Amino acid sequence: MYAVKTIDQRHKVLATGSEPELHRLVLSKYQHGEWQFPVVIEEEAAKPWDDAAYLASMKQDPKQGEREDIKAIRQAHKHGKHTLRELADSTAIELNRVKDLVHKYSLPLTNDYWRAEKYNNPDEVIAYQTLTRLCKRIDAPEFSIRQASMSNGIVNGYYISRVPKV
Repeated sequence: MYAVKTIDQRHKVLATGSEPELHRLVLSKYQHGEWQFPVVIEEEAAKPWDDAAYLASMKQDPKQGEREDIKAIRQAHKHGKHTLRELADSTAIELNRVKDLVHKYSLPLTNDYWRAEKYNNPDEVIAYQTLTRLCKRIDAPEFSIRQASMSNGIVNGYYISRVPKV
């Protein structure tokens, strides 16, 4: 195997192939005025194998891996997997990683529940409720419960939180 290289400090490879084929290529490029710089045809020497460089080239960009994980999570969610555990099982990603990504990118998981804890009595907890059922239980409007959950506020004496199902 031969290579056409530029004659300068970098020795940039312009083409590779058999020697007669490269001679024809060089002549044609010079005749058409495409190459106005000197070139040389050299036999390509086999490069020594470098394991460290090869393994470094195979390393995945961490952002790329994260993007692929998010894409897999969204695809699984689209196919009916709505809890964190179902997403982790269907995508073969660790549960903690799924939790982190869902939280970090605020991925919409519709299968979460609302929880209300009495402000004066932490033993009195209303959990595993949909928003409408919680509104009826604590006698509060829906918008105030949503607002309280985002600001860690209190509505009608209850501390409100939104909890993703696992």
